[in-house]
Amino acid sequence: MAEDPNTWQQETKLVRGGMARSPYGEISEALYLTQSFAYESASAADKRFSGEEPGFIYQRFGNPTTQMFEDRLALLEGAEQCRATASGMAAVHVALQGLVRTGDHIVAGRALFGSCRWILSELMPRYGVEVTFVDATDIEAWKNAVRPNTKVFLVETPANPLLEVTAIGAVADVAHAAGAKLVVDNVFATPIFQKPLALGADIVVYSATKHIDGQGRVLGGAILGASELMTESYKDLLRHTGPALSPFNAWVLLKGLETLDLRVRRQTENAAKIADAIGAHAKCNQVIYPGRPDHPQAAIIANQMSGGGNVVAFDLGSREAAWRFLDTLAIVDISNNLGDAKSMATHPSTTTHRSMPEAERLSIGLTEGWVRMSVGLEGAGDLTRDVERALDAA
Repeated sequence: MAEDPNTWQQETKLVRGGMARSPYGEISEALYLTQSFAYESASAADKRFSGEEPGFIYQRFGNPTTQMFEDRLALLEGAEQCRATASGMAAVHVALQGLVRTGDHIVAGRALFGSCRWILSELMPRYGVEVTFVDATDIEAWKNAVRPNTKVFLVETPANPLLEVTAIGAVADVAHAAGAKLVVDNVFATPIFQKPLALGADIVVYSATKHIDGQGRVLGGAILGASELMTESYKDLLRHTGPALSPFNAWVLLKGLETLDLRVRRQTENAAKIADAIGAHAKCNQVIYPGRPDHPQAAIIANQMSGGGNVVAFDLGSREAAWRFLDTLAIVDISNNLGDAKSMATHPSTTTHRSMPEAERLSIGLTEGWVRMSVGLEGAGDLTRDVERALDAA
């Protein structure tokens, strides 16, 4: 008896959503490593290219394995449509590019990943798109930044690297009142703990490289939203510029989705313990973790997130102390990635946010004493011992 996948529990969606079995009845999703597809006749090719008949044309436009990944993630997110991209940054770039034209205006939260900031401050102005950065936690700042030509709001929440959290619903209301679309980068919260579309966002983007893969293997990204908006804004852009996700990477990400809920919840349990251990240590000036009651936006988190996630940020006072901490770690790797099964820590000022001018880093509170840690699946006791030893050395 057929069931409606939309009625399934989240865990079931992650394991079985989007499954399209071949006539062979494989249990593990099939990997279609093909660049192109054959047609029964010239007429069939004509109808497929015209859109009169459904079907795959070219790997850059779509692939059965990639579509299974897109369908599964859309089901999980509660989106009508998902389009996969080759990386998370490709997803952010396409998500913005498809919504603006020369002469338009973007308003963005000031706290952003370094590459996102570069797209907005360096790339968009080259094509005549104006950008204003605001304190994403200040709703009045969003309102005051609106212009007649404002077309897009962009927010990263929780933000990289200091985990600032923005009230998605309130910002969505401001955007929609101005006739603009709200794009939310949801990578830190993951689709397990936050649903931006349900909160009022128009578009959600992910770096699937992070938690969705979660095991350090492949790059990938995703853009999700309503079918009409996705088709109007992104279909031709994706088709003709080619930021396509490879079928192999799509297959790896499909397997990652099967265990996403389990991994993210266990990582979050570990992160809460590590955050408390760091916060209790004398060498720590401040710890920020969305699962703690002392988070600056704790009330917003309680309204829109169902878990704190696996990333912790903490201030050790100076670059020298932060580097001593990192260099003393024996289990945790020094790496700029996050969301992995392996715990990782990085110094944002000299890695992920290195390209930001110092004045801009300081404007989001990112001084050189901050460390960002992505907590993995190791034993909490081992991680706590490793972190506390490194804090002693700091």
